This record gives sequence, C-alpha cells and structure tokens, in this order.
Amino acid sequence: MPRQGAILEFNRQLKSVSVRVTMSATADERSDADRDANRLAELTPRHIWRRLIELAVLLGLVAFAVSSLPGLGTLRERFSHADALWLVLIGVFKLGSCISNVVAFREVFGRRLRWRFSYQLGMAEQAANVLVPTGGAGGLALGAWALHQGGMRTDHIARRSVAFFVITSVPNFICAAVLGPLLLAGVFSGDVPVAATATFTGLAWATIVLAFLLPHMLGRVRSGEGHGRLRRAIDTAARSLSDGLFDSWQMLRSARISLIGGAFGYLFFDIAAFIAAFATFGGVPALGPLIFAYIVGQLGGLIPLPGGIGGTDGGLIGAMVLYGTPLSHAVAGVLAYRAFQLGVPAVLGCIAFVQLRLTLRRSSAPEAMCASLADSLEGVQGS
Repeated sequence: MPRQGAILEFNRQLKSVSVRVTMSATADERSDADRDANRLAELTPRHIWRRLIELAVLLGLVAFAVSSLPGLGTLRERFSHADALWLVLIGVFKLGSCISNVVAFREVFGRRLRWRFSYQLGMAEQAANVLVPTGGAGGLALGAWALHQGGMRTDHIARRSVAFFVITSVPNFICAAVLGPLLLAGVFSGDVPVAATATFTGLAWATIVLAFLLPHMLGRVRSGEGHGRLRRAIDTAARSLSDGLFDSWQMLRSARISLIGGAFGYLFFDIAAFIAAFATFGGVPALGPLIFAYIVGQLGGLIPLPGGIGGTDGGLIGAMVLYGTPLSHAVAGVLAYRAFQLGVPAVLGCIAFVQLRLTLRRSSAPEAMCASLADSLEGVQGS
C-alpha cells in the first residue's frame, strides 16, 4: 500500500502477483507487450492527474455535505472545535508513513538503488494504489513496469514483490495476533466485543501459520506432473511465491534496522495519524480497542475502489463504533484521517510519478539502472 495494511492483504496480494506471473509465463513477447499496455493504460500522467482531480472533487463534496446537510449537527459541532495543531500532526505522521514505505521498498528491491529513484518509484506506487481502482494492484503494476524499464529481471521483480508485501504486512499480523489476546484478557480498558475480537485474532494467527506453511505447499504444487503450458505457468507462479516468501524470511532474519524500521514505521506512523485524527476532535478513545479497530476496519480497503473510498471509510467507522466510540466522533475522526491518508500520497505520488517518467526518459541507459540489483540479496536462492 502503500500500500497501503490489513490482515487479509497478504493473501490478496499473493493472488495478484500469482495471476500476473502466470500470465507472463504463458504468452509470447507480443502478447506480453499488449498486456503491459493494457495494464498501464490507467497509469499515464494524464489519467493519474485526472484521478487526483476526481479525488479532490469527491473530498470537496464530502466537506460540503457535512457542512450543509440536515441531521449532521453533532458532526458539524465536532468539526467546528477541531484543533488545528492536531490536523498538522496528522499530515506529519502520514508523511512519515509514506517515507517509511519508501525505505522498506528500497531495502527489498535493492539497497543500491539511488534514493531519488527509490523515492520517486515508492511514492508513485502509493499514488497508484490510492487513485487507480484495482484493489492495490495498480501500485504493483507501476512498480513492475518501472523496474523492468530499469533492467531488472521479471522473475526477480515477481519474487521481490511478494517479499515486499509480506514484509510490510508482518507488523499488521503481529499487532492483531498480540493485541487481540490482550484485549480478550482485559489488559486494556474499553469496550471489547468478544466474538469479533476472537474471530479476527484467530484470522491473524491462521494467516501467520499459512505464511509459514505456504512454501511447503507450493513446493508440492511445483512437483506435480505435466509438461503443458498450464503446468509451466503454475510452476512459474509457485516458484515466484515460494522464492518471495523465502526472500522475505531471509531479510527479516537479517534484522536490518532500516528494513524493520521501514516496515513497522509504515504501520505505526499511520496508526499515529489515526490517533491524531481522533485527538483533533476532543479526545482519543481507549488506545487498545482503537488500534485493533483500525486493523479490522482496514479490511474494507480490500474492495477494489479508488483508494478504498467507501469500503475503508465504512469499515473504519463501523469498527470504531463496534469498539465503543460514539458515532459522531467515529465519523469525524475517520473522515479527517482519510483526507490525509488519501491526500498526502496522492499529491506527493503524482509529482513523484512525473519525476519518475522524466528520470527514465532522460537516463542515457535506463535499462541499466536496476539490472545489477537482481542478485542483491547474497545467499538467497529459490527453493
């Protein structure tokens, strides 16, 4: 995600990567070019800027509705007492989340990538995830295109894409898996619906177990019989997924500060922005339930809408109300948070996207920018 972070994001992204790898493994060069053109049709500067304008108009309509529609007096009262300092802090924290994502991106795809190129590509991916209605796959497609333009091998891009989403999702899994039992045990104050908390905690632990078992399961898939086109496609997809998982575990075991900091900072700065959004309107709900509601509510972003608009908002508001926050406070906090969650990566990412295209266009040898990074993780080989 940024990218943007929910318990089921790992499974969804693995499926997305698998489909793309399968497609690339079963077609000739001409059909590959046709697919690349179709995939990037919504990633042209003109289309991205149009999406940004549409997002600005939508946010403006929401602001107009809140300020004028009848029946929203309580909500307007909360907005009228918003603390400007906390609004600034929301933006600062969200910027920190975006930069953390860029740091993690560079650590995964190549520590020798230039920081300028890493920022341009990492921020452009986050803008694509916000603006392009592909359920988070837009950023992945943009990143694959740019890295391929830079000379990185397709198989390396596929496996590192898997590794990137695993590594940036690990903090979500850990947070839900650890916080859920603590909430159920009464360690934190606040309203804790037992059934919902137990369900999502179990889902988090099940996903963690699946992540550990998946390489073995994929190994069995790759050992299946058959020599046809479909068999080769399945083998290629399984190899990319298992190699990506292997890369992610190796990198996490290395405990590099920048990698761990980038992955956890991506989540924690975003949670800080979420907390600041509620502080803007007069107080922060109980911290434990708030953080767990944040993780659960982000599941609404799985719906393939631009920026998760509608799905994420409804999910977060519903989760906050479920965990004891008054409806007006939940709506005000979520709307303020979402304005920055969408706006910061959209604006900065659009600018970075234009800069990225200029970087690739002006480079005397763009195909050599990333070519040397394919073996940047020493000692890592596919199973």
